[in-house]
Amino acid sequence: MIRRTVLRKRSSLRTFSLFPATRILFPATSIIRSNQSITQKLNLKCYSTETGVSDDQKSEKDEQSKNVGEDQNASQEDPITKELEAKKREIIDLKDRYLRSIADFRNLQERTKRDVQAARDFAIQKFAKDLIESVDNLDRALSMVPQENLTNPDNSEDRKQLISLYEGLKMTEEVLMNTLKKNGLERFDPSAEGAKFDPNEHEATFMVPMQGKEDNTVFNTQQKGFKLHGRILRAAKVGVVKNS
Repeated sequence: MIRRTVLRKRSSLRTFSLFPATRILFPATSIIRSNQSITQKLNLKCYSTETGVSDDQKSEKDEQSKNVGEDQNASQEDPITKELEAKKREIIDLKDRYLRSIADFRNLQERTKRDVQAARDFAIQKFAKDLIESVDNLDRALSMVPQENLTNPDNSEDRKQLISLYEGLKMTEEVLMNTLKKNGLERFDPSAEGAKFDPNEHEATFMVPMQGKEDNTVFNTQQKGFKLHGRILRAAKVGVVKNS
């Protein structure tokens, strides 16, 4: 019996000692669970922070790669742009040369045309100079006939012959001068035109004072002048008024 009693007491002590242990385990379990939840939260926070950092790094890498791509595109476009600008300058230079060539060619055409026309116009210059003497002689012959003999009412045979000769010479002169005029050769008489003395067209052989006339006025023509297509072929020899 004593043994049973002792066993019962031991078993009761064991039972009593188990319940407090169980009671002590409950707080530890809750603490562990709370620690696990905190750890999970910390892990989540750390994960979220790491994820944020990786996103920033990713965006920075994307930006860097974008910048690198733009730099590469710019480096690729830069030679093309330079080549394009060079081609544009070359086109402008070629266009300028083309326009200058056209202008030079047109100027050459105009000069050639003028030279050909001048050669054609003045081809008879030597012949015209040689012919002037014959025209002068014909003019002198007509001027040698006195005007009173032409207007004299005498009906003699000599006068009729003189008038016929004069009219024939006069007609010959007119036909000759018209022919020369068609070829650009013209005769001019400064005194008949009342012209002012022009050293480019006249040659003053003498000067005299004369009342009622202005200075440098041509009043007498000793020898008529000739022009070939507007160019002086021979200057007229004249007398000029000089009052002062």
